Amino acid sequence: MTTAVDTNIFVALWDESEAQKPAVGPALEAALRRGSLIVAAPVYSELLAFPSRSESFLDRFFRETGIYVDWNLDEGTWKAAGRAYQTYAMRRRTHRGAGPRRILADFLIGAHALRNGFPLLTLDERIYRAAFTRLAIVTA
Repeated sequence: MTTAVDTNIFVALWDESEAQKPAVGPALEAALRRGSLIVAAPVYSELLAFPSRSESFLDRFFRETGIYVDWNLDEGTWKAAGRAYQTYAMRRRTHRGAGPRRILADFLIGAHALRNGFPLLTLDERIYRAAFTRLAIVTA
């Protein structure tokens, strides 16, 4: 079984001060024992924004770990992400902006996992459960 991996898993893995760091390594190893790992293109792009992360670092990391980057998001993925983002935006307006603001990339990552039938390994269970009720979520 292939597991999709969210950006926050890698951030926790690489950030020494991240409280979730101890749980992330074992969660990745468990997912790898079940099959392969994949990230949607937005994960790569988000990771590139972090300090000390260059394209060469990310390319080498994904190549050496065997984690596949899916660069192709189809029309259905974009539409599913848009619908989920629309619902989120309406809910946020109704509740006067409660909770942290989300960006479209979060919804693309969730839609990619859902449309491809991949469980999503994330530290952000709440947003994905609300946005994609049929998405299988694995938490660290």
